[in-house]
Amino acid sequence: MSQHLQGKVVVITGAGGGFGKLIAEKCAAAGAHVVGVDIGAEGLAEVFEGIREAGLSGTYQVADVTDIEQMQAAVQHAVHTFGAVDVIVNNAGVMPLAYFADHEKAWPHWHRAIDINIKGVVNGISAVYDQMIAQGRGHVVNISSIYGNAGIAGSGVYSATKAAVAVLSDSLRSEAKGKIKVTTVKPTGVLGTNLGKGVVNGSAILGIVGSRGQGYMESVTAFAKGTLAPEQTDVDSVKYWLITPEDLAEAVVHVIDQPWGISISDITVRASGEDYIY
Repeated sequence: MSQHLQGKVVVITGAGGGFGKLIAEKCAAAGAHVVGVDIGAEGLAEVFEGIREAGLSGTYQVADVTDIEQMQAAVQHAVHTFGAVDVIVNNAGVMPLAYFADHEKAWPHWHRAIDINIKGVVNGISAVYDQMIAQGRGHVVNISSIYGNAGIAGSGVYSATKAAVAVLSDSLRSEAKGKIKVTTVKPTGVLGTNLGKGVVNGSAILGIVGSRGQGYMESVTAFAKGTLAPEQTDVDSVKYWLITPEDLAEAVVHVIDQPWGISISDITVRASGEDYIY
C-alpha cells in the first residue's frame, strides 16, 4: 500500500508503451494523478483509456521530448489539470547498439539517440524546473542505464548518452539542493521494454557481458525456448537471471513513494544471477 504517492502529480515520458506504460499504471493504482507524454498518440490514448476505465486518475498529451515547446506544453497541461507537477520521470529513450564500424548504417540512429536520450532529459528538466521551484518542492527521476557505467564495445554512443543522464542528474541535485529531489535509475539489461527494437547490430550486446558471453548466449537460448532452470526464473533465488519490466517499474515506483524528506538518489536494478559485468 502506497504511503506517499497518493495525490502526487506524476509526469511520465515514453508512457505510451513498454516500461513507461507500467510506471504510469502502477503510479495511478497507488493513487497518483498521472500525466502521460509520448510521441505515439495511439498507444498513449490506449494506456490512459485503460487507466481511466479502472477508475484511476490520469490524462495525457502527445509530445516529442526533443521539442522543448512541446514539453513545456505538456507540463502546463499537467498544471492546468491537476494544479501542480510533483514528479517527472524522464523515461523516454532509445538504444541503438552498434559498433563504430557500423557508422554508415548507425549514424541516423545515433543522432536520434542523442536527441532523445540527452536532449529529451534536458527538456524534461527544463520544462518542470520553474514550476517545481515555485511550488517549493519537486522530484526528477531520470532513467539512465548500466551501459552508462563504462565505455563498452558496441555501445559507445548509447553508453555516452546514458552517462550524460547521470551527470545531468548530479548537476541538478547539486543546484537544487533542498528544493528538488533527484533520482538516477540505472536498469540492467531487460527484455520486453521495446528498447531492443532500436538495436542496430545484434552482436553489439555481447560487449556488456564480456567473458560471460558463452553462458549468456546459452541462457538467452534457454529463455527463448522456455527451458531456463527453475532457479533462474525464481525471483526469490540468487540465481534469478533476468529482471522483468515489472521489476523495473516497481523500483521506480519505490523511489517516488517516499516522504519528501527522503531522497533515494541513485539506484541500480539488477538480477542477482545475471551475466552483465558493468
